[in-house]
Amino acid sequence: MPHKLSRFILLAVIASLLLTACGGSSEPTKGDLIVYVAAPLSGFQANGGQTVLGGARLAAEEFNRSGGLLGYKVVIVPLDDESDSDVAVALAEQVKAELASGKRALGLIGHYNSGQTIAAMEIYKDLPLVIMTPTSSETSLTQKGYTNFFRVNANDATQAKVDAAFLVTKLGAKNVAVVHNDDPYGIGLAILLSNELAALGARTAVNVQVAVEQSEYAKEVAQIMAVKPDAIFYAGYEVETPYLRNALVKAGVTVPFMASDGAFLSATIDESDGTAEGMYLSGFAPAPDAVVDKNWIAAYQAVEYRNPETYSINGYSALKALGEAVKKANSIDPKQVANTLRAIDLKTPIGQIAYDANGDLKDQRIYIFQVQKVGDELAFVQVPQ
Repeated sequence: MPHKLSRFILLAVIASLLLTACGGSSEPTKGDLIVYVAAPLSGFQANGGQTVLGGARLAAEEFNRSGGLLGYKVVIVPLDDESDSDVAVALAEQVKAELASGKRALGLIGHYNSGQTIAAMEIYKDLPLVIMTPTSSETSLTQKGYTNFFRVNANDATQAKVDAAFLVTKLGAKNVAVVHNDDPYGIGLAILLSNELAALGARTAVNVQVAVEQSEYAKEVAQIMAVKPDAIFYAGYEVETPYLRNALVKAGVTVPFMASDGAFLSATIDESDGTAEGMYLSGFAPAPDAVVDKNWIAAYQAVEYRNPETYSINGYSALKALGEAVKKANSIDPKQVANTLRAIDLKTPIGQIAYDANGDLKDQRIYIFQVQKVGDELAFVQVPQ
């Protein structure tokens, strides 16, 4: 009996070793490796921030199913900045304190908005942390000499160039009303858009500033109608766009209307009271179902219990790039990972990720969509540029 038991134990050990060698056991064993995700997870932009968080969670799940990153389990730690720069700074100070206390962290995906990223980078720039913004597009962010900052999205200079070209060459606009919110993102993009229009021989008929979260536009609609534009461009968020669009349509304004990436979320359609059809939007990512398969979507749903949306692709691709840089560097040291990121050339759902010296993508992509009827519902449909 003892001999049979010994032989059984030996066979079990051999089988276990064989399974391990064949990849049957792939649990991370070295402990946790934190990646923060900083975005609005509550408040008026919660849906957008949650799409980024969902994408990052899926990427972490994929890494962890394959043994983690160099044996470390990727742990996503959400940080809700509430779309508020003061909150973003407080969160950055919290991260700084956690790193000083010895927490093992690799990077941070965020922030969602340029204003919060600009504010928080004054702290992050001095931390042992790789910052990967999924959507912040304000141009100066990559002109400040940061050595640990990268985008997976185009910047606003590229967005302005592409959007102006679409307005002028595709829609035939020569006299454009430029409207923007009072956020650094909206203000900066409006200036860049007007400059690009001028370079193409078009003019800014009027420049109108509105407030973030504004919902009544009677005065602004009157200003726009007074200059008789042949197109309208709005630089702002999904919390203003549907109400501005609704007010224009209700006032009988029928010229083409285009909004920036900040409005490229389902709320722009859902909150427009049926007036969104026909409007154009630019975005920093393709529609998820255009670049991923049904298995990816099912995996996302299993992690998030909801469908992927606009910037799920961005959060996912940001963490994928960060993780691949860890593998290539064979290190979790943030400085080594950042240096490796600068030389990476990686295919992701958002497109090819390869960086210039400043942390901007070498190949910056802007996608144009139109709200169209698809079956019985309105949806964003990508259009030729």
